[in-house]
Amino acid sequence: MPEPVLPTTARTMLARVARAQRDGRAPSLVAGVVRDGGLAWSAGRGAVAEPHTDVQYRLGSISKTVTAVVVMRLRDEGRLALDDPLERHLPGTPFGERTVGQLLSHLAGASAESPGGWWERVPGGPLEELGLGDDDVVLGAARRFHYSNLGFGLLGELVARLRGTSWEEAVRAEVLAPLGMTRTTPRPVAPAADGTAVHPWADVVLAEPEHHAGVMAAAGQLWATLTDLGRFAAFLLGDTADVLDPATLEEMTEPAGVDSSAAGWSAYGLGVQVLRVDGRTLVGHGGSMPGFLAGVFVDRDEQTGAVSLANATSGVDPVVFGLLADLRAAEPRIVEAWAPSPSPVPLGSLGVWYWGPSPYVLRAVAGGRLHLGPLPGRGGRASRFSRDEDGRWVGLDGYYAGETLRIADDHLDLGTFVFTRTPYDPAAPVPGGVHEEGWR
Repeated sequence: MPEPVLPTTARTMLARVARAQRDGRAPSLVAGVVRDGGLAWSAGRGAVAEPHTDVQYRLGSISKTVTAVVVMRLRDEGRLALDDPLERHLPGTPFGERTVGQLLSHLAGASAESPGGWWERVPGGPLEELGLGDDDVVLGAARRFHYSNLGFGLLGELVARLRGTSWEEAVRAEVLAPLGMTRTTPRPVAPAADGTAVHPWADVVLAEPEHHAGVMAAAGQLWATLTDLGRFAAFLLGDTADVLDPATLEEMTEPAGVDSSAAGWSAYGLGVQVLRVDGRTLVGHGGSMPGFLAGVFVDRDEQTGAVSLANATSGVDPVVFGLLADLRAAEPRIVEAWAPSPSPVPLGSLGVWYWGPSPYVLRAVAGGRLHLGPLPGRGGRASRFSRDEDGRWVGLDGYYAGETLRIADDHLDLGTFVFTRTPYDPAAPVPGGVHEEGWR
């Protein structure tokens, strides 16, 4: 069981949730923080039934992350590769040459919405009824990030065809049931909140429609309780219950098309949003459907998460980022004690190296990995490296992600860059050589 938050922390977070519900005029808002595998604190405000943790709300686009988990399971089983063209598994669409990985990262150039009526407010049917055409391809492949609900509708259909069942059954059997998310369903099961729109100039509400979105269900169909959403936050923090290999989950959280060493950014991984907020990297997803807003984000370094659900179409502060900041400030994580561990490379390979005249440090870090980066206070590129099954040191992040680091006695070789023990060491294989007069 997660350790409850301190009373002072609870009051701070309750004040935040109460203000968000009042100022956002949400008929109801439930929110909580997650650590140690589940909800450590939660609150419900407004016209919410009790227990507030067991009331269903629509998750909207958080459904995309659940869909992505099943796609990555198929990848890990060898049923598909992220570089596979969609045509190989789902023939007959105008996105045949776009890859599975591009669809997961919203880089496939698919239109934001499916053709026809607004899929979030009208019932949907099978893929064939969408009548997809060339007009639904709005950008070239991998040209730019373009959020696409249609892309995840296609991924849901891919899941259904490779599994030989419906998308709903696939996500239930492979994600929801193993994680114990028994109150997460494709359609509402009482007790469930009613979706509402709040008038912009008066304190009156209008009921929003609810229906099955057909092939677009994979983009936003699921309903869940706060307890279940908290369990999904724990999954994103690494409590995967064998649903996904931890290394695959880590892969999903790597931002695509962004330099993650920059001070502030917003990006997308494989079915998850990856944001840099107040110096922290947060992973999760927001969700919205007519009548509902939702959010689940986790701080993997702090091992905490926050979740929120509201039955309003717009205007409500998602609160999850503020709750994470409140918890971090009031009850910062007490990290594991440092203890000695063997170096993954000879000690003589570690220490200061020079890229040209610039000093860098190669050091061993936790988990049997290496880190190469500039001296403190100096600018420069930095990356962590992990040894793969072939014994190579491969970059995990930063500028050198995916690149191979080769360690010799007198130099490091990294993507044609040579690091030497002294600046431009004439005895090392420096590209272009070293002027015979040396330093003068």
